[in-house]
Amino acid sequence: MNGAQWVVHALRAQGVNTVFGYPGGAIMPVYDALYDG
Repeated sequence: MNGAQWVVHALRAQGVNTVFGYPGGAIMPVYDALYDG
């Protein structure tokens, strides 16, 4: 499990179902982890 997957796991554990942001190089792994489910 990488850092992006940990972020997604923590967001889900808190009941977050909507995430807003600006796409860019540093955040792309998090977006990929969100997409992968």
